[in-house]
Amino acid sequence: MELRAAEWPASETSTIGAVGIAHFSSHFLQLAVAPLFILMRDDLGVSFTELGLVLSVFYLFSGVGQVVAGILVDRFGADRLLLCGMILQGTATAAMGLAPRYEALLPLAALAGLGNSVYHPADLSILSHRVAHVRLGRAFAAHVIAGNLGFAASPLASAALGTTYGWRTALLAMGGLVVVFGLGLIAWRSALKVEPQAHHAGGQAGALRAPSFLQVLAMPVVLMAFLYFVLTAVSLSAFQSFSIPALQQGYGASLALATLAAALYQLGNAAGVAAGGVVADRTSAHHVIAMGGLAVGAVFGLIAAWLTAAPAVTVALIAVAGVCLGLTTPSRDVLVRSAAPAGATGKVFGVVYSGYDIGALVAPIFFGLALDHHRPSLVLTVGALALAVAVLTAFAVRRRPDAVPLPRPAEPDPLTIEAPER
Repeated sequence: MELRAAEWPASETSTIGAVGIAHFSSHFLQLAVAPLFILMRDDLGVSFTELGLVLSVFYLFSGVGQVVAGILVDRFGADRLLLCGMILQGTATAAMGLAPRYEALLPLAALAGLGNSVYHPADLSILSHRVAHVRLGRAFAAHVIAGNLGFAASPLASAALGTTYGWRTALLAMGGLVVVFGLGLIAWRSALKVEPQAHHAGGQAGALRAPSFLQVLAMPVVLMAFLYFVLTAVSLSAFQSFSIPALQQGYGASLALATLAAALYQLGNAAGVAAGGVVADRTSAHHVIAMGGLAVGAVFGLIAAWLTAAPAVTVALIAVAGVCLGLTTPSRDVLVRSAAPAGATGKVFGVVYSGYDIGALVAPIFFGLALDHHRPSLVLTVGALALAVAVLTAFAVRRRPDAVPLPRPAEPDPLTIEAPER
């Protein structure tokens, strides 16, 4: 990441570290429940479908909540919302470990989803305002990698705690750890502090007025970015989760090799993100990077789906697709940041990132049906085609929309970094 002292001010590295802890916490708890399904099923006497509904409720409330969180970020400040969300998600997850019956898990999953909804609009708004634009690509990359580390650590911690101490203790411990992280960040709040953007609405004439939520929602560039996130979430679900049963069912892979494919995809994605952060800071053609990475990833995904080859070759192709998608991620976030009008960063990130949860909510239903009907190649094919269609949306998210005039404050906030003029 080239975090050289001369290049990176201490305030920026502190901010990236604090936001990274928050994003790690989000992903750490997102995968806490699924590895415990077998233990929970036997203890609660429920089916996998009923336990899957717990995750669906989580993502439903997370997706809808992100839209609301984006509005609240701009109005009340990203740091306040982020800390409240961390503590809410951690507390709700820990409380799931105390649930006496299955029915109690559903409202707790909803609360955990609402807590999870704050991270992207708050994290990316904080980074956008506290990190200089010339380093923003690498800051976004560090944010993504922190989340990837959370994804990697979560199933390991959940499975180890669950098999040793039981599923209730696992959820109590993991949720409690995130509450501790949230309380710790309260003491580190200065690294997250950003004045609510609504505070900059007053003042003398001649500035830019932040658009309302409905105005943001009606912007074609925001709708295209939302669709971009839906499509990439569908692809992520295909290659990261459903590739494991698909490779076993239709490609002759063992469970160990299929699991390795998912791990290599995630590692490749993280490596791509790290490289993509450097690239994003050295170019202004972010839409070209995003479109190119998506297109190449789609090609490798389709080859993996239809090439008759040894299972190890298919696994390698999936890993390369992960690198390609990761390479696009920092440029994607810079594109979205540049598309956000002044005073509406939280709203824009809230709307577009809710597409991730919508994709994560809908895709498993389709992929589950494909596997039930013994069409494993459909899983990889649809995952690749989603990337191909996303190329068009990346092209659409390449211009910053015009903002609405409003008074500019006499002295601009020194923490606010405006997107460059297009």
